[in-house]
Amino acid sequence: MGTKITSSTSLRLALGLALTAAPFATASFAQDAPGKLHGHVIDPAGVPIAGVNVEVSTDGKTAKYTFKTNDSGDYTGDGIAPGTYVITLDNATGKPIDQFQNVKITSGADTAQDFDLTRADYVAKLSPEQRKQLEEVRTKNAAALKENGVIKNLNADLKEARQDNHDKNYAAADALMTKDTTAKPDAAVLWVELGVAQKGEKKYPDAETSLKKAVELDNAGGKPNPEIEAAANDALGETLATEGKIPDAQAAYEAAAKAAATKDPKAAFMHYQNEAIMMDRAGNVDATVAAADQAIAADPTQPIPYYLKGKALINKATVDPKTQKIVAPPGCAEAYEKYLDLAPNGPFAADAKNILDSLGTKIQSKYKAK
Repeated sequence: MGTKITSSTSLRLALGLALTAAPFATASFAQDAPGKLHGHVIDPAGVPIAGVNVEVSTDGKTAKYTFKTNDSGDYTGDGIAPGTYVITLDNATGKPIDQFQNVKITSGADTAQDFDLTRADYVAKLSPEQRKQLEEVRTKNAAALKENGVIKNLNADLKEARQDNHDKNYAAADALMTKDTTAKPDAAVLWVELGVAQKGEKKYPDAETSLKKAVELDNAGGKPNPEIEAAANDALGETLATEGKIPDAQAAYEAAAKAAATKDPKAAFMHYQNEAIMMDRAGNVDATVAAADQAIAADPTQPIPYYLKGKALINKATVDPKTQKIVAPPGCAEAYEKYLDLAPNGPFAADAKNILDSLGTKIQSKYKAK
């Protein structure tokens, strides 16, 4: 599972400051190669301003050249005739945001002109209400930056815990995720990894609690994350099956498969196969067959579900009292045959062949009919 904890974003201050009239420089042009202009634009809160126009004019009003800032607040422009210009930051409202006069564009050179609206002389021109808003935004942005730093550390821990769980170093993952769920108890993805670690440690009641917490948190916002839902419910299904809570385990696996299928219908296969494996371990024949059938429906090209289905159904085999031959229930032999067709040299091929060989033969004295 590759889901991460998302970071907060910085807030932007709405700008509408009108500039007072000022005398404009007279442009002087040389018959020479054109020049270039570039710069970076940030608002009074220090946030880059994207999609705003930077205008180059001789009078501060009529733009001869216009360049737009990108998502990072940067702009570039070339093909500018050498001369002295007024560079205006314009938000297309008719009220320029900021302006610099007497900016010289030199032939063949790239001139830098930033618009740093955090500078004192710009902030001093803001109205009292705008300055109040600015302080509120700065406070919120400072909190967001602090939270982003915490989240960066949590994501690093999450990556480490996933590797620990993969390496079966469950105690280390448990310790790390216990610490992090305490620091950020509203992050569902952390509870998933904690539950997986606790399951690996065979701390099943704790794992059940953590995984249910993950599902609860993920659903709280009204837009569940399919990846979190699938991972949490799959691990919960295994935990519940191990605890002997078969109906609850089946419901968890069904939820995992449903979540996975929202991205790819075949992705449900893994969860149904996991369910069939756990139902087989629990000795629940009917549940094993049902889960195996669902796995086969999700992806009929995978061999294991066929073997699990045959293995479960053979438990329902009977003995013909007249011929003393084993009579397999419908679908049993077909499941074994399909397994061998898909995996003739698979890990269970010998067992499947032995079962098929024994079907229809007279029971020997060493066999005990169920």
